[in-house]
Amino acid sequence: MKASFKFSAFLFFQIFISSQILKVNAQDSCNSILNLESKLLFDTTSFHCLSVWDQQGYILRYMKTDTNVWSFVLSAPNTNAYIAMGFSKNGKMVGSTAIVGWVANDGTATMKKYFLGGQSPNEVLPDEGNVQLVNLTSSIIVENSRIYVAFQLNTEMPSNRLIYSIGPAGMLPFTTDFRLSEHQDHTSTSLNYNTGQSETKTLYANLRRSHGLLNMFGWAIFMPIGVMVARYLRHYDPIWFYSHTTIQSVGFILGFAGIISGLVLNGRLQNNVNRHKGLGIFILVLGCLQVIAILVRPDKESKKRKYWNWYHYITGRLLIFLAAINVFYGIHLGNAGSSWKAVFSMVLVVLFIIAAVLEIRMWKRK
Repeated sequence: MKASFKFSAFLFFQIFISSQILKVNAQDSCNSILNLESKLLFDTTSFHCLSVWDQQGYILRYMKTDTNVWSFVLSAPNTNAYIAMGFSKNGKMVGSTAIVGWVANDGTATMKKYFLGGQSPNEVLPDEGNVQLVNLTSSIIVENSRIYVAFQLNTEMPSNRLIYSIGPAGMLPFTTDFRLSEHQDHTSTSLNYNTGQSETKTLYANLRRSHGLLNMFGWAIFMPIGVMVARYLRHYDPIWFYSHTTIQSVGFILGFAGIISGLVLNGRLQNNVNRHKGLGIFILVLGCLQVIAILVRPDKESKKRKYWNWYHYITGRLLIFLAAINVFYGIHLGNAGSSWKAVFSMVLVVLFIIAAVLEIRMWKRK
């Protein structure tokens, strides 16, 4: 019985260790030497290895392996989408040259070079670009649910501004024209080839921050405060009116500046953020309608004043609701992190609590 128990425990231990090894291999890691069943066309034993895009599980191995020859192996999860690594002069997608690899459902592996001359698909040109691949050294391997794109460049020093992207799942390039569909996500980094340090570069970081803060304060903070002043401080007449008008005017100016900065940012980054942009423009239109409504406000004695009040209330609250949603959506699109979401959520909770207290006091007063 004891011998049988020891054997069972030993067998369980071996199975556990084997499963962990398989799990590590499936995830890939820089903590172990790259050991693939299908051998690459060049040795990768002494390569630098670093995680370059944690969000998508991208791992890059590279080394200068000969005079004017640099070798690269890009590893990523195989999600039935293409993976790409671009070499850029300024960190922008347009104007860069990308090495793109994918594996079709029938197991056919393809790797091609593309020149990204613009945003439209017809400006992304296959077999073009300003980097030179070394002949007969490129390969694609799929093992353990990961795809490995290996290639060599003939250059004295590759560009240190690297872009990584992933295509939409299930939308692989057709073999007829190799048209590349728009990427699902991408990131821009800077790599020090000597030290092996990779740093994510956020293009136009100050403009991004200004765009977010202006819209957050203008539409989603000042506007609710102005509404609260108009609803709960009416007994301080006419101070409430001038305070309400001033706060809303400041909010509109800040929000308008935020929309303009967003349009400028979108023009420079050339990202596909149509929903966020469209919602922002709609919020601006609502804000403009509120300004126009103030200019044509009927007198208090007018019969139309009741309907004007309904319009003013509904439009204002719709603006604030959509603004809060768009701010959260913008934080998500900009990958600003959980701290921005937490701070903005805390501000909204504080405003809600204050509004709830004032609402209760108002009903008690009535």
